[in-house]
Amino acid sequence: MGSVPSSVVVQLSGVDVVRGSATLLRSVDWTVREDERWVLLGPNGAGKTTLMQLASAQLHPTRGTVELLGETLGAVDVFELRPRIGLTSAALAQRIGPAERVGDVVVSAGYAVMGRWRERYDVHDLTRAALLMDRWGVGPYANRAFGTLSEGERKRAQIARALMTDPELLLLDEPGAGLDLGGREDLVSRLTDLARDPHAPAQVLVTHHVEEIPPGYTHAMLLRAGSVVAAGPVDDVLTAELLGETFGLPLALGRVRGRFTARRAG
Repeated sequence: MGSVPSSVVVQLSGVDVVRGSATLLRSVDWTVREDERWVLLGPNGAGKTTLMQLASAQLHPTRGTVELLGETLGAVDVFELRPRIGLTSAALAQRIGPAERVGDVVVSAGYAVMGRWRERYDVHDLTRAALLMDRWGVGPYANRAFGTLSEGERKRAQIARALMTDPELLLLDEPGAGLDLGGREDLVSRLTDLARDPHAPAQVLVTHHVEEIPPGYTHAMLLRAGSVVAAGPVDDVLTAELLGETFGLPLALGRVRGRFTARRAG
C-alpha cells in the first residue's frame, strides 16, 4: 500500500497583495503540508514578511485565496484561527514589555495575551510552560524580566511562547536576526532538533542567510520582488544558480553535514 499524503496546512492560490501602487506579492501559489519544514529566502523587500502575515492570518490577500488549517481567510473568524498558529517575529517581540517575567511571557500565550494580568492558569499550563522553557534553554530565567535577557535568550523565549498552544503551524520570521555567532549556532541546533521531531508542527522559517537554515528542513521558497523564483524540495531549490538569480549576483554555494554556506563567486 502507498503512504497516505500528509494534510495541507497552508494553501495559497493565485495570491496578490497590493498596497497603493506597490504590489508586495504577485501570483503566489504555495502549499505546505503538516510534515514539511520550509525556509523562505530572498533579499529585503522580496515579500517574505508579507507572506508570513498571510500565513499567520494577520493579513488578507488582495486577490486569490489563502487557506490555513482547512479554513479560508475571509470566511473564518481569525481570532479562532490564530491560536492554532505559533508565530515569532520582530513586530511581536516589540509588544513584549521589558519588565514582563519570562515565565509569564511564555504561559500567557494560552490566552493570546502578552504577559499576565488576571488570567488563571492550571497545573497543565504551568507545567507545559516550564517544559518548553527548559527545552529552549530559558528555564533558569523564568523569574527574570524579559528585558534583561540576551538577544538569543529572547528569541528562544519567543519560540517557547509560540509553541505554548501546541500549534499546528509554526512560523519563525527571522529568528536569527541580531544574534552573535554563539547565539546563532545555539538556535540552529535547537531548531534542527525541532525540525527532526516527527510530532512537531509544520514549520516555516524566514531568513536572509543560508547559514541559518537548520538541517532537517525539507523545502525552500525563493522570493524576489514579490514573485516566486523557485519553490520545492531543498535539494532542487537551493542551488547556486537559483540563489544567484534571487539575490542578483553570482554565488558559490557549499554544503557540509547539512549546513549551507554562500559567498560571491569569482
